[in-house]
Amino acid sequence: QVQLVESGGGLVQAGGSLRLSCAASGRTFSSYAMGWFRQAPGKEREFVVVISWRGDRKYYADSVKGRFSITRDNAKNTVDLQMNSLKPEDTAVYYCAAKIDTGSSYYASLRYDYWGQGTQVTVSS
Repeated sequence: QVQLVESGGGLVQAGGSLRLSCAASGRTFSSYAMGWFRQAPGKEREFVVVISWRGDRKYYADSVKGRFSITRDNAKNTVDLQMNSLKPEDTAVYYCAAKIDTGSSYYASLRYDYWGQGTQVTVSS
């Protein structure tokens, strides 16, 4: 069992930065790939980024590539998402998610076993 708690959301102007954090409980955190998804009002939940259990593979959605950066610390059971050059279209609830790292199926939300409660990110124009 893994429990995830996100923090760090808020309101920021376009062009600004935010750093989201996800704290995980459970002794097997290092076995999980960790992803971030987001859901804007009236839209489906979409993949943002994922990091493999060792941190050696990272995959970003095209919409955030070059602006967002994901890191993890397996000793602290945390994964962070640094978001720079934020745009109004980045406004959404951001969710941290965990799945056993099988080396595949990183992009599909249905493949993730555990989810945080979400944190709101609002980017004003």
